[in-house]
Amino acid sequence: QVQLVESGGGLVQAGGSLRLSCIASVVSGSIVSIDTMGWYRQAPGKQRELVATITEDSTTNYADSVKGRFAISRGANTRTMYLDMYNLLPEDTAVYFCDARIITAGAGRLPEPGDYWGQGTQVTVSS
Repeated sequence: QVQLVESGGGLVQAGGSLRLSCIASVVSGSIVSIDTMGWYRQAPGKQRELVATITEDSTTNYADSVKGRFAISRGANTRTMYLDMYNLLPEDTAVYFCDARIITAGAGRLPEPGDYWGQGTQVTVSS
């Protein structure tokens, strides 16, 4: 099993910047590989929506609403993912979640893929 932990959320004024981080850590077994990772967000009263994704070979994809303002990246150790957010708008206010498709292995079982989510970090942008 793997745990994803987000950090870096907070309160910022419109036009400001924030950097979110997501770290994958092993709870049991081992990580064989981490495929696509992504950031999603959910505003009050709305459905969870895609913000950005990044594949193992660093191919990125962004929601139209954040293109040109947000940048997703992965750390050198590949277990860390970042979301740099610039020129934040009040409509960016939401709980941001990281997601990762991870292949894990453990004693007595073959490697298997799983979809893991973090607990979320709050981003609030004031006008």
